[in-house]
Amino acid sequence: MTRACWLLLGLIGASLVPLVLGGREMLAHVLAFPLDSLLVMFGMILLCWLINAQKLRVLLNGRAGDIGRVQSVGIIMASEFAFYATPGGTGGPLTLMALLSRHGMRPAHSSAIFAVDQLSDLMFFLCALAAVLIWALSHSISPDLETSLITSGVLLGGIFFGVVLLARFQRRAIKANGRLLARLGMKPRTRLRWARKCLHFRDTLVSSLRQPKRRLALIFFLTCCHWTLRFSVLYLTLRAMNVDLHWAWTFLIQLLSLAAGLATLLPGGAGGTELTSAALLAPLVGKSTAAAAILIWRVVTYYFYLVMGAPVFALLAGRPLLRKLIGLREKT
Repeated sequence: MTRACWLLLGLIGASLVPLVLGGREMLAHVLAFPLDSLLVMFGMILLCWLINAQKLRVLLNGRAGDIGRVQSVGIIMASEFAFYATPGGTGGPLTLMALLSRHGMRPAHSSAIFAVDQLSDLMFFLCALAAVLIWALSHSISPDLETSLITSGVLLGGIFFGVVLLARFQRRAIKANGRLLARLGMKPRTRLRWARKCLHFRDTLVSSLRQPKRRLALIFFLTCCHWTLRFSVLYLTLRAMNVDLHWAWTFLIQLLSLAAGLATLLPGGAGGTELTSAALLAPLVGKSTAAAAILIWRVVTYYFYLVMGAPVFALLAGRPLLRKLIGLREKT
């Protein structure tokens, strides 16, 4: 059986997790969900694509030629489809770099653009977690949520601290990488080529971070808009089901669930995301309500990305890149 079939079976199995948890009551909640609320949430995802496309254009700053609004939206949709359709999201940055290379951008430059984007995301999550932590100090919360909140803050803070250390001691890191590659038996010419790529990436990253403060502030503002919309889907889903749960808890549940899903290295975190969100949400709203909310949330924030992004990916990237990402073999 091909990997594509296994991927399809995995997605079907993940979609059945809420059904197993919620049973018939979950189906009743889903069927009674307001259609206008569902359409609003789909519209929010479309707005997220437009925001990310504008952020991409700001990040590029004309370095990849004249990429119009429609082209930038297509690149974002194709990249996010690849992110959700590949294990651990590895296809996302590869697709982004492949599409930008068609506009004359070198891999070192496109990878630096991706790194700046990820740093902006990291800053948002640190700020959001800090705000949630401050809010939680004035409210009584369960020990499990308190532990989850502290753990998330420590992990994100550790990642940020590691990035700062890497930036501070980047020369030593590059030299240590060269010594490691030499011990692994890599040829000197190959090590030199990798060292040049690392230096090109570093120089491009530094130049990207030295852009005017207004431009960097605009990038961070667009990042905040995107993630605030994205992480409001579960909150709006529960509100449409007449469940009053604070946005801070829905944000934390989504953050932990998506992190657990990525840790499974399955496409889109299928299975792991559903199980983790159910474990965190069910004690607060009940099993059937939690299962229905999780199913609707994943339809909007996961399956909708796959359905809408697949034709765009096929149009822009084509079948060769798709086969490379999911490991399919041409039939002989």
